[in-house]
Amino acid sequence: MLPAFSDPSALATIALALLAGGMLKGALGLGAPVIAVPVLASVFDVKLAVALMVLPNLTSNLWQVRQFRASQVPGRFPWVFAGAGALGAVLGTGLLIWLASDTLKLILSAAVLAYVGLRLARPGFILSPLRAGRLAAPVGLVGGMLQGAAGISAPASVSFLNAMQLARPVFISTISLFFAATTAMQLPLLIAAGVMTPAVLVVGMLAGAPLFLGMRIGGRLVGAISPRAFDRMILVLLVGLAFKLAGDALV
Repeated sequence: MLPAFSDPSALATIALALLAGGMLKGALGLGAPVIAVPVLASVFDVKLAVALMVLPNLTSNLWQVRQFRASQVPGRFPWVFAGAGALGAVLGTGLLIWLASDTLKLILSAAVLAYVGLRLARPGFILSPLRAGRLAAPVGLVGGMLQGAAGISAPASVSFLNAMQLARPVFISTISLFFAATTAMQLPLLIAAGVMTPAVLVVGMLAGAPLFLGMRIGGRLVGAISPRAFDRMILVLLVGLAFKLAGDALV
């Protein structure tokens, strides 16, 4: 499952995937795995892609939780959402460990296409705070399961928060807490299962550098390119990656 981490092309792929994921996170507040996991999985393996993203995902989201703590939604909502996500991540990580690589590629491909479809189908849909509060636990659980099994919870978590029409700082605060909770659960489980090996841990630690660099670049892009145009470019990229993953699994 492990690539030769001494291979410069393998390290370059990891760095570029993390840089692109960081740009997305810095510009729009979305999870870096939305780009990084499909790119890494298309070159390596879904289990390795998910494992590689755990440490950089955890550290970057803890940093954003602290950075945007003043914008956190008051009350129980963010904690219920994140807590349910953590539970779902436990269940999803079990699926990641148990399922075959090709099956995981199909799940990841479906998750990416579902995310793109939801973003395009109902961009103007608004979810009331009352209804969102009732759905926080079940949506958080589903999002956590997707995060654990495929490394991408966006079809559930990001689409749900987008429908609440939250301001950018509030959105980033809420989704970062969710991502931090789910990845914190993934880390010990993947270590115990042998998926998170010492080599993956080391590369995951080093991967924080291109991720944070991408976040800084993405933050500056907010003023240079419209969020809508940037979002559409990302969606086109994701569709291509999703079909590549599905093709690799089915051939």
